[in-house]
Amino acid sequence: MSAARAFSNSLKELRIHLSQNTPSSKGLRDFIVKEYPGIKKANPGLPILIREANGVESRIIARFGNGRERKVVVEDMTAGDVQQKFNTLVSEAN
Repeated sequence: MSAARAFSNSLKELRIHLSQNTPSSKGLRDFIVKEYPGIKKANPGLPILIREANGVESRIIARFGNGRERKVVVEDMTAGDVQQKFNTLVSEAN
């Protein structure tokens, strides 16, 4: 299942942290290249912040209503595994 779909209004922000060049971030980089355009098109008002820093842990952080945050670490995963974790994370907004 593609990650590109409209998300619940209770999802307020997505933050993605990854390393530009470490092998452990490759799956997340591949996921972003493939899925970001569709996600942004389906959710134009949702802030999606992508932060690259050398050696940082690969993770996706979702902020929901009432300031609740949930983080998933996607270190050393394939793009498919990252997509599965991402879908689980954003489904918590429902």
